[in-house]
This record gives sequence, structure tokens and C-alpha cells, in this order.
Amino acid sequence: MIETMTPDVYQALKVAVEIGKWPNGEKLSPEQRETSMRAVIAYEVARDIPQDQRVGFIDRTRPDGKQHGSDPMQPDVLRILTDD
Repeated sequence: MIETMTPDVYQALKVAVEIGKWPNGEKLSPEQRETSMRAVIAYEVARDIPQDQRVGFIDRTRPDGKQHGSDPMQPDVLRILTDD
């Protein structure tokens, strides 16, 4: 299904998820919203949409070119402190 999705359908699904309504004004159910979001994400991956143009992208670049905060894709290191 994703392979046959047109850019127009992708945009319509993306807007529907953003505003919570279909183009005809009918409200999306929670199931429709989840399914539509999954379809939008799958379309972006299948079409190799650049990461900075994908749904949910957060630009962490500061004006000086460095990154704000830590990379959310890197695992956190936990240290267990003992009384030893």
C-alpha cells in the first residue's frame, strides 16, 4: 500500500494527523490517527525523505553549528554506585 501512495495522499494524511480531522471536517478516531501516522512514517522511510523533513524531526542545531543536548539515539550510560 505504501508503494502506491501518491504525494497528495501522503500530504492529506499528514495534515489529517496534524489537525485531527479529515479534509471533509470529520474527526479522526484514535485508531485512524495512529494508523495514519504509521502510514506517514512508512511513506517517509520508503521514499527516503531527508530526516530534517520527516514528521517529528526536532532541529537541535544551535546558531554556532553545535548540537543542543545529547543525541537521543545514543544509549544512556548508567553507573551503579555502591558503598564499597
